[in-house]
Amino acid sequence: MLALCQQALALRCGPPMLSTARPTPEPAAAAAADGGAVMQGEAAKQWLAERGIVRHDMAPQDHDRAGYRSEPVRPKVGGDMPDGPRPGWFHVPAPGGSETRYAELKESLEARRADAGGTKLATVCEEAQCPNIGECWNGGTATIMLLGDTCTRGCKFCAVKTDAAPEPPDETEPWNTADAVANWGVDYIVLTSVDRDDLPDGGAAHFAQTVGLLKFRRPELRVECLVSDFAGDAAAVRTLARSGLDVFAHNVETVERLQPMVRDRRASYAQSLAVLRRAKEFGNCDGRRVYTKTSIMLGLGETAEEVLRTMRDLREADVDVLTFGQYLRPTERHLAVVEYVTPEQFDYFRREGEAMGFRYVASGPLVRSSYKAGELFLAAMMDEDDERDAEQQQQQQQRQQQQQQQ
Repeated sequence: MLALCQQALALRCGPPMLSTARPTPEPAAAAAADGGAVMQGEAAKQWLAERGIVRHDMAPQDHDRAGYRSEPVRPKVGGDMPDGPRPGWFHVPAPGGSETRYAELKESLEARRADAGGTKLATVCEEAQCPNIGECWNGGTATIMLLGDTCTRGCKFCAVKTDAAPEPPDETEPWNTADAVANWGVDYIVLTSVDRDDLPDGGAAHFAQTVGLLKFRRPELRVECLVSDFAGDAAAVRTLARSGLDVFAHNVETVERLQPMVRDRRASYAQSLAVLRRAKEFGNCDGRRVYTKTSIMLGLGETAEEVLRTMRDLREADVDVLTFGQYLRPTERHLAVVEYVTPEQFDYFRREGEAMGFRYVASGPLVRSSYKAGELFLAAMMDEDDERDAEQQQQQQQRQQQQQQQ
């Protein structure tokens, strides 16, 4: 579950890659240099081929749909990375500014830690040095880590340390987290954790208790829980879905074909879909509404059709919110990036998702599971739905009163 922080760390700290690719000369210029006439068509292709040069517009095309891949690729640990430096669209402005909300929240957080005698409220934003921290904190959102920093699973895209028997959870963590967040000043909080298969319920009760305390301290606070699949335990899903949270988030991570190559063997595509479907069914009861959310990494060799098929499966599971982000390799011991997906290709999937009926789609190279833009939209969407529900309830009460008077 710490994929978002490891991806953010790779995004921020990964060294730029030096290009080893030779610049491709234009056939016209090459011909002129050889003292010949301008070459075109097959002659130009042959001239380039003789020199081991492949031009993009002359290479066999294995992409479709906004230039997206149509032929599947199997990602590999130790595989070749894309040629050239990391694209410029990964650059983001520094959070800076003494008069920003980022500065206010950082000062408030540090003061809270000092008051607690050094007790640390662990934010994914800081731990992972996420490049989106300024945008998110200025927007009043943050992500908190629960249940420690050691995962019981070993996914091939995530560099979080693993152990079959992590330290037991801190029983005071739900209270400490609620106290800190209540005084922190954020409007939208995301709670996440590593996978804890060593716990009978995967940590669901720990999450539920934290949610309950947060809502008790600040009823207006919007709470999202980005959680594991709880090993498919329906009772654990029910515990969290009915805890009072606003958004139940669980990531399918990638398309069905790539699941065994990317995720731990205990995770599966069908299990993740079932968790999301059950979360919606269990959460929408007693007049409450729970929104479901998931995320997909791109750039692992998936095809456009595989992505679209995954999106259709998610809609059938009644998922409300979908995010797409670029996979970035945290270390050389993890899966290599197959390709860097362009902003235009990300936008293609955003449009397709909106046409399929997702309530919101956040799609871009820098988008992560917990991302300010999506969370602000979610908060506004929930406010609108609450107002609509209240209005409908009021109208229903008025009709009942009118019927009684007749």
